[in-house]
Amino acid sequence: MTSVTFDNATRIYPGADSPSVDKLNLEIADGEFLVLVGPSGSGKSTALRMLAGLEETNEGRILIGDKDVTRAEPKERDIAMVFQNYALYPHMSVRDNMGFALKLAGMDKAEINERVEEAARTLDLTEYLDRKPKALSGGQRQRVAMGRAIVRRPQVFLMDEPLSNLDAKLRVQTRTQIAHLQREMGVTTLYVTHDQTEALTMGDRIAVLNFGVLQQVGSPRELYNHPNNVFVAGFIGSPAMNLGRFDVDGVVAKLGPASVLIDDSAAQQLTPEDQGEIIIGFRPESIELVGETEEHTIPVEIDFVEELGSDSYLYGHLAGAQWRGVGENQVASQIVLRAEPHLAPAAGEVVHVRVREGGLHTFSPATGERLG
Repeated sequence: MTSVTFDNATRIYPGADSPSVDKLNLEIADGEFLVLVGPSGSGKSTALRMLAGLEETNEGRILIGDKDVTRAEPKERDIAMVFQNYALYPHMSVRDNMGFALKLAGMDKAEINERVEEAARTLDLTEYLDRKPKALSGGQRQRVAMGRAIVRRPQVFLMDEPLSNLDAKLRVQTRTQIAHLQREMGVTTLYVTHDQTEALTMGDRIAVLNFGVLQQVGSPRELYNHPNNVFVAGFIGSPAMNLGRFDVDGVVAKLGPASVLIDDSAAQQLTPEDQGEIIIGFRPESIELVGETEEHTIPVEIDFVEELGSDSYLYGHLAGAQWRGVGENQVASQIVLRAEPHLAPAAGEVVHVRVREGGLHTFSPATGERLG
């Protein structure tokens, strides 16, 4: 049984004012595929490198299974890494690249060959074993890098943005292959990415980091449907959640001509620090189009319609007032809605929308934490 535990693990770079990873408490269960996601500079790659032994852990502990590996050398941790840039030896064949680490370890040649061919069958690389990396596509090179990790039969896989160098179509194809392969093998895996779509489609659970601090851990559905704070709400989901700062009047949130009914418990959780305001969030698919005479609606003037075949996305702005965004998007005025394909209103039209029951998210402006 191989779990991974970060116990208040902290990394402070020399000369830095704040930790790159700040008291990270995270447990990855035996055989679990956990995705560590966050924007650039969030500390996700640093956390992975701490687990690999490539970065020092200044405070706290890191355990693999029951073994404290905080001060152990990388070679003593029984991990295998897959990098963004493949890191293949250009002068070696695929076979030699995949088996090189085993050769260095002094393994019998026959066993090396057996492991390499088994991994090649799993990854559909058998016909490429005698080719050099330059004769392979980007996706095939990434599968070779995966094969090199698989043949070692490690306790833990570490994957650092392994799909970033692939084109969009190949990225979709390869991420499903990696997720399927990991579930077949059952090896505990930590996968780092900045792409929240990858996180939602691949992970058993997702851990969201921002400025080195763990924001939330949960299943993809939990993070999408029940974000704990404004950062997670705005980061998880594509298109992103619509977030706006409204004034509160009893159980009604108002912004210009827009009004939204909020839950009484959310209104009661507001404090003086919130200054009579509340952050309202709703996803593009959580709205319904209603008549302009209906109460508690948001009027949106459509600027652009994006037809995707299966869906139509409406990009617009609040009609009659300025939308007050949140955080980095304080000046953003765009509202994104999803409509039935081929039934979308045209650009220039004003539509009235209401948030469906269960689709409204409310947050404290003072703390950013979820209300209700």
